[in-house]
Amino acid sequence: MVTYDPQWPEWFEREAERIRGALGRQALRIEHAGSTAVPGLAAKPVIDIVLAAADSADEEAYVPSLEAAGYELRIREPEWHEHRMFRGRDPEVNLHVFSAGCPEVGRMLRFRDRLRVHAEDRELYARAKAGLAREEWGSVDDYARAKSGAIEEIMARAGH
Repeated sequence: MVTYDPQWPEWFEREAERIRGALGRQALRIEHAGSTAVPGLAAKPVIDIVLAAADSADEEAYVPSLEAAGYELRIREPEWHEHRMFRGRDPEVNLHVFSAGCPEVGRMLRFRDRLRVHAEDRELYARAKAGLAREEWGSVDDYARAKSGAIEEIMARAGH
C-alpha cells in the first residue's frame, strides 16, 4: 500500500475515456470505485473501475472491444451478479463489469461515498487494510474476504 496519490482520479478519467472509446453507448455507467477513489486513503495503486453494461453475461457485446483496447478478461463469475473482471496495465486497472441495475454496483458506490464523507469510517477501513497488508494472501479473494468485516461494519452504520 502507498499513500494517496492525487493523480489517481486523473488515471481513472484517462481509463474511462479509453473504455468509452472502445464501447461507445454500450458503456452505460463508468465509475471510479475502490480505495483509489477515496481522497486521503492509502491504497494499492490499482484503479478499480465499475462498468455497467446492458447485460454482463452477453460477452460478445463488449469483451472483444475491451480486449482490443488493451484489457484482458481475467475473471468470470456468473454465479455472482454475472460479474466479469478485466485487468488493464499502465496504470494497473481492475475493470469490474456488471449488468445495469445490478445491486452490487450500488453497494460498491455507497461504500465509496461513505468513506469519502465519514473520516471515522475511512480511518477504520485504513487500519483494517494496513493490518491485512502485512500478511501473505493466497488470492485476491482471500484478501477481499478478510476485509469484509470492516466493510460490513461501515455499511451497517451507513444504514445499508
